[in-house]
Amino acid sequence: KAAQEHEIPGDINKVLENKVIETVSGLYYINMSLVEMTCLGDADGEGIVSKSVSSHSDLIPGVYEGGLKIWECTFDLIDYLSEAEVEFTNKTVLDLGCGAGLLGIVALRGKAGGVHFQDYNSTVIDEITLPNAVANCVKAGNGVGSGDSRKTSKPPLKKPKKAECLPDALNKCRFFSGEWSEVSQLLLSSNKPFSKYDIILTSETIYNPDYYSALHDTLAQLLDKNGRVYLASKVHYFGVGGGIYLFEKFTEERNVFRTSIVKVIDKGLQRCIMEMAFKDSN
Repeated sequence: KAAQEHEIPGDINKVLENKVIETVSGLYYINMSLVEMTCLGDADGEGIVSKSVSSHSDLIPGVYEGGLKIWECTFDLIDYLSEAEVEFTNKTVLDLGCGAGLLGIVALRGKAGGVHFQDYNSTVIDEITLPNAVANCVKAGNGVGSGDSRKTSKPPLKKPKKAECLPDALNKCRFFSGEWSEVSQLLLSSNKPFSKYDIILTSETIYNPDYYSALHDTLAQLLDKNGRVYLASKVHYFGVGGGIYLFEKFTEERNVFRTSIVKVIDKGLQRCIMEMAFKDSN
């Protein structure tokens, strides 16, 4: 799938029209089931919503890669970033396979210097990621959009600080859709200034071993020489065959990165957080 950059609309209030905004882990995000309802039929250019609904599947390889859903490892990684006090100030960050974009939004809240969001599907970027970024950057929660700012059953951990919700934060964001190798090429060959990422965040992107080569090459091409990758994953993905130990073995064989599993979550299906860095980095 070819890569494209999605521009932030001039009138950002339009982005949140007819959206219901909820909160989770202190972050604002738009109600996804409402988006799915409005995109049914051919309302989204890729037709991924109707394909996903008709096939009762959260994944259709090469068509739709799961971005309409927030997967549980995202919250594992949000928790880990907070526990490990990962420092985002002035860092360049990529949220790879971003879906709702919550990881990138956490980096933005942490005063990152620039945050880029990538998802396979353009519909996900336009209908979910971009609105979520806008909701967290602009007068978030002040009755934005036409729906009530409904809360999920858990209260947000921290009330977002007003000072960090300035539209300036949006100027630090760029949004891309397309497959990883294409997005890498677009960034590296672009005439816009591009510096490699200090931090790459990615969650639930190693479910399919067929994608390991493209993911590994993308990380190798886009990570700064002293950068870090934080990857959240289930130990094993039943039905598709991927998992953390398989990806770890794949990475070891390539001999480019050193990896360490920095956290194991044992609730339900075992899940892990992996940190990656270049072998010759500091």
